[in-house]
Amino acid sequence: MMNSGVISNLGGWRNALAPQSEGTKLDNFACLYVIRGEPYRSGTCVNLTADETLVGRVSNEFTPDLAFTNAFISRKHFVIRKEQEQAVLYDLGSRHGTEINGVLATPNKPYPLKSFDIIKLARGMTVIHFSYMFADQTLEIEPLSVTRQLEMPEIPPLSIHWEKRECVVEGRRISMSEKEYLLIRVLHDNANRLVPLEEIKSKVWPERTPGTSGVPDVTLDELNALVYRVRKKYGKDTFPISAVRGSGYVLESELKSS
Repeated sequence: MMNSGVISNLGGWRNALAPQSEGTKLDNFACLYVIRGEPYRSGTCVNLTADETLVGRVSNEFTPDLAFTNAFISRKHFVIRKEQEQAVLYDLGSRHGTEINGVLATPNKPYPLKSFDIIKLARGMTVIHFSYMFADQTLEIEPLSVTRQLEMPEIPPLSIHWEKRECVVEGRRISMSEKEYLLIRVLHDNANRLVPLEEIKSKVWPERTPGTSGVPDVTLDELNALVYRVRKKYGKDTFPISAVRGSGYVLESELKSS
């Protein structure tokens, strides 16, 4: 094991690696949030407190700092190093690769991380959210509606026809309302990346009067209600939308559009 970082669930802190001495103050730098990945609950967070954090698969001989059990994850899969106050990811030549925002990382090449980056392992069976926001700021992640452990569900065939403003789900044509269209479009255009609340409000409600912050005056209740309608109307597995509470939404999917 390489360091004594802290893993916790958002409902309450618990030491999951080496114990911290009483009274020790953690030098919070950045965090990893497990959206999906055996054996962790969705929303489990990892404070990156050391100069180097290794992510990989647990074995009898070796336990990385963040240890998954999926067989498609290499024992030493990738490492995040603190370089000049920035988190930099290096894939360590893993067998099945590391995806950062849908792009396969080149082994041993540095990839500086940004808040809201999405890291995928094991053909998408393990999904991790990176953030420079600290865990004690109560950032919460809502589990994906299609989350399963060690098994990726089959997503119903979907086509989106933007000009017609309609979706075809398993051969069934569904017309999109204006707000549904605008929401789906902004999430689709940024698939597998977190879209901040401010950007969603600006793109979906451009006609609204800006508030003091310059963002359209839209309540979270209105936005959440729209997301709920999309899930209910098109099917919860058609648009697997994950909410990062207080920050924005992630549409994790490979969609076909025309």
